[in-house]
Amino acid sequence: MTTIAELPAGFSDKVLSAQSTFRSVMDAMARPGSIQRIASMAGTPPAMMRGAAAIALTLFDHDTPIWLDSRMAATPDVGKWLKFHTSAPVVTDPSISSFALVGDPKNLPALDRFAFGSNEYPDRSTTLILQVESLTDGPVVELRGPGIDGTATLRASIQPRDLFERLAINAALFPRGIDVVLVHDDCIVAIPRTARLVRRG
Repeated sequence: MTTIAELPAGFSDKVLSAQSTFRSVMDAMARPGSIQRIASMAGTPPAMMRGAAAIALTLFDHDTPIWLDSRMAATPDVGKWLKFHTSAPVVTDPSISSFALVGDPKNLPALDRFAFGSNEYPDRSTTLILQVESLTDGPVVELRGPGIDGTATLRASIQPRDLFERLAINAALFPRGIDVVLVHDDCIVAIPRTARLVRRG
């Protein structure tokens, strides 16, 4: 059984690291499909990639309920680490979560199980953080939308394979919807609710 003292550390410089990570996330959201590196490193519990851990330390707090998929939840240290470093409550109902940490995206639940926000408060939706095998070695996907000059090409190994087909619901829901952050190691790619699939290569 892991004690608090044995949990991996958080940021060595909490303020500067959080600011750097926040900029990386904002850059990723502003430029959908672009790969952004998170320079701020932190200790990570098993099953959590460095980029996902840095995002958690930066964006999670006591007001952001977190949902863990079965792979994340199966590693007790993940929940303990999140609670200790962020105070974020871990919930079992994805429909009330602000963020969802997904270590096995192939088995991602249907999107209607998560929060879409409301027309008055579209920000009260779930942001999915999906850990993927690669952001550079996968089928070609072209995206279009705000922040993209023409089209953006993404070559991530994305699971579930029909993720973009599922995200098509964002067009009908807007300004409500689901935002997605893909993570591999210390790199991230954002797919905000405004991004649209143009075509697959």
